[in-house]
Amino acid sequence: MSSPEKAASKASASLQRPVIGPATRWYAASVFPGKEDVAERHLRIQGFHPFVPRCEKTTRHARRIETRPAAYFPGYMFIALDVALQRWRSVNGTFGVRSLIMQGERPLPVPSGLVERFIALTGGDGLLDFRGGLAAGASVRILSGPFAEMIGRLDRLDPAGRARVLVAIMNGEIPVDMDSRELVAIA
Repeated sequence: MSSPEKAASKASASLQRPVIGPATRWYAASVFPGKEDVAERHLRIQGFHPFVPRCEKTTRHARRIETRPAAYFPGYMFIALDVALQRWRSVNGTFGVRSLIMQGERPLPVPSGLVERFIALTGGDGLLDFRGGLAAGASVRILSGPFAEMIGRLDRLDPAGRARVLVAIMNGEIPVDMDSRELVAIA
């Protein structure tokens, strides 16, 4: 199996939905630096359902530029657990995992809908895609900040989620750089 095929099968495996029971929640776990893939593999072997949001990261070293998938939250991952039914303490002993994020003696669940939103934003390649239907040239409404509720034209959108919007002010278009989460496409 070639490298792109491995990446695609790995991405599709990581996006399979866990069997969600009424008490299944997502929990955050701290992992050792750069060991997200190792921890994810070992958790799957044990029957857990981990999820690591990934984005493309460009690194430069010795006049070489390399773009590769990397954890969006380096050193952290999410795990779907039913703490009443599953042996969640074994997560802390898994190779690559430091520990679950705890509140007292119990794991601390992440806010409902957070991980589900990351899964929804994950493309077929296994990488986060923050564009949410936005495309260059589209009309957008700015949701927050000093230009809130203004209408503009999306000039460009980068993979990191930053956007440049051209806002019509005083007979001209002023470029405004912002986070793409502050935008919504309009018809």
